[in-house]
Amino acid sequence: MSKHLGKAVSHLRSRFMHRHTFSHLNRNMHAGNFDPFYPKIVQVFRGGYSVSELIRDIIAGITVGIVAMPLAMAFAIGSGVTPIQGLYTAIIAGILIGFLGGSRFQVSGPTGAFVIIIYGIVYRHGYDGLVITTFMAGCMLVLAGFFRLGSIIKYIPYPVTTGFTAGIALTIFSSQMGDFFGLQLQDVPPEFLSKWALYLSEITNLSPVTFGVALGSLIIMILVRTFTPKIPAPVVGVLVAGLVVWAFGIPVETIATRYGEIPSELPSFQGFDFSLERIPELFPDAITIAILAGLESLLTCVVADSMTGDRHFSNMELIAQGAGNIACSFFGGIPATGAIARTATNIGSGARSPISAIIHGFTVLLFVLWLSPLTSAIPLACLSAVMVITSYGMLEIHAIKSILNGPKSDWSIMLLTFLLTVLVDLTVAVYAGVLLASLLFMRRMSTMSAIEAMEEADIMHDYDETIINYQDLPKGVFVYSISGPFFFGMVDRFQRVFMRHNSDVKVYILYMHNVPAIDATGIHVLEAFLAHRKSNHYHVILANPPAKTRRILKKMGIAHTLGENNICYSLKAAITRAEALLQE
Repeated sequence: MSKHLGKAVSHLRSRFMHRHTFSHLNRNMHAGNFDPFYPKIVQVFRGGYSVSELIRDIIAGITVGIVAMPLAMAFAIGSGVTPIQGLYTAIIAGILIGFLGGSRFQVSGPTGAFVIIIYGIVYRHGYDGLVITTFMAGCMLVLAGFFRLGSIIKYIPYPVTTGFTAGIALTIFSSQMGDFFGLQLQDVPPEFLSKWALYLSEITNLSPVTFGVALGSLIIMILVRTFTPKIPAPVVGVLVAGLVVWAFGIPVETIATRYGEIPSELPSFQGFDFSLERIPELFPDAITIAILAGLESLLTCVVADSMTGDRHFSNMELIAQGAGNIACSFFGGIPATGAIARTATNIGSGARSPISAIIHGFTVLLFVLWLSPLTSAIPLACLSAVMVITSYGMLEIHAIKSILNGPKSDWSIMLLTFLLTVLVDLTVAVYAGVLLASLLFMRRMSTMSAIEAMEEADIMHDYDETIINYQDLPKGVFVYSISGPFFFGMVDRFQRVFMRHNSDVKVYILYMHNVPAIDATGIHVLEAFLAHRKSNHYHVILANPPAKTRRILKKMGIAHTLGENNICYSLKAAITRAEALLQE
């Protein structure tokens, strides 16, 4: 975010935070009613919506609509579909998701994150396969919202998202080299290495004119971003380069020469054959689109919240994204999700409500209906330059540097996700990254758990700070202090300790005051320890387990097996109980 945009955002945030609407929202958050099942636009109108706010929304919506035009076409072309399908997606998703969405400021449409996924699906299954996949992904998102999974999807680790975002950026950059250098290629493979092998084999057929137009567009966009960051660089780059091509009659390929004239018509309903036989082969891709759409949209909502002080409704946002993708599948579109760059532009342009996102969709529609001949004349080299600079913007260089300077576990997760995204598949990358992150998390959690025996000269502090000395223990009583989660990652350590029975010990006290959670595997280890009580002639007492842990022990039958008298609320009470058992 530029310095100027940051100042504008800070100003907007200070204005917003003093509004009654946000004070009312904060009260609802503290009351626990912070994620209702109704669109954000309802809250906007309930809080009062003035004419001045409408004017601001109109200005912001038109601005974002102009920015969305070249991006929508570039993303569609990069995805292996026609430009009009990208425009239709911007129209449908912008209007419908803006109306139903859970964010006040988010703008949705086709994004760079989907480019490589869509290209692979179209390459393998055709556009009809993409339509079915988009429909299934939309249904998954709606269900995820209804089942309140909006918070769960946010738990994908940051190194994973950074890794696959960087991988997608590199893949998008690679996919644009054919149009950037003017290579006349047919059936470019989606695989990264195969794609570059084809480029290198055809590099002698480079078109200097096309390359010059693409490079010139890229330089213009870089200069605009550097010196006038408030002006949308893609719009300036495409407009200036397009005018130069038209004025001098430069012979380069345009949207019209490859795809034909963009039709000046409304999106029309297009049914599709939803055959059950195709579901198994398309289901993994649908999951990928659903996960990425949900993750991207919620991350965009979080960014918008941090810029404005608002708070989005995550579950309603998922429902809206699902509805938008279902609608796109019926009206000739492609997958859509929240777009961070367009959302930031929306906020920086003074947006006040979801009305701006809706107006953005209608702005794109008016361009299609009235200015399609001009749009059809845009050189493809300019759009490839837009995709190149977009891929650079997706890299998140500062985040990558930060992770590389952090723990080895984090950068290894990021690197694995990046390599798998580029060389294998995004689905595999996300699954592998989350799995590795989970394993490393469990390993870290296991190091936080410990079981220690109370030895001579040791002292322990009871829950009420009563000091228990080793000398206070009756003969035949032994204390184990357990701290940290009692879960399957600790099974081996607990088993080794528990199964070392000393015949001189008649009562074991398990001091569990620092055990915040216990899972089924931990329960099983306890059951195994208790099962040897009679044969080895010892008793077991649990001392001061937290209330949550005690409830689990009761539900799992440990309290019944052990006896309520043998679950004490303090270490001192457990010692007293042990003395009574020794006298029996």
